[in-house]
Amino acid sequence: MGEIVLKGHKVVGGVAEGEALVCHEPITFVGGIDPYSGILMEKRHELEGQCIAGKVLVYPTGKGSTGGSYRIYDMAKRGTGPAAIINQYAEPITAIGAIIGEIPMVDKLSQDPTQVIETGDWVRVDATEGRVSIQKKKENEE
Repeated sequence: MGEIVLKGHKVVGGVAEGEALVCHEPITFVGGIDPYSGILMEKRHELEGQCIAGKVLVYPTGKGSTGGSYRIYDMAKRGTGPAAIINQYAEPITAIGAIIGEIPMVDKLSQDPTQVIETGDWVRVDATEGRVSIQKKKENEE
């Protein structure tokens, strides 16, 4: 199986790549993620205990307080934020955080990214072009 390519909408331009961390639930950055470690700490969230730092974070959409924008920026500056963000729908709080944190971000992809991308896949996000390239983890391990 070769590279899978999804086309989408640029929210914040830039290019980043890394290991995917995928969930099917919205994420809140204020109270949901420890800004000093990048570990998701929201109780009963499917990614509870996982670290988002340096990962390509794939999830449906954001939720929560408007302070989330600044929290994303703060994490980007600390090096505990994601390398890139892929959403089904980029809500304004997350989008503003990605803009001020200079984190490449895309949404409205040609296929549901939470169904196509799996945790552990290697993902390259060229947000400027609205292009997401996926190398499945099984191919990475061979």
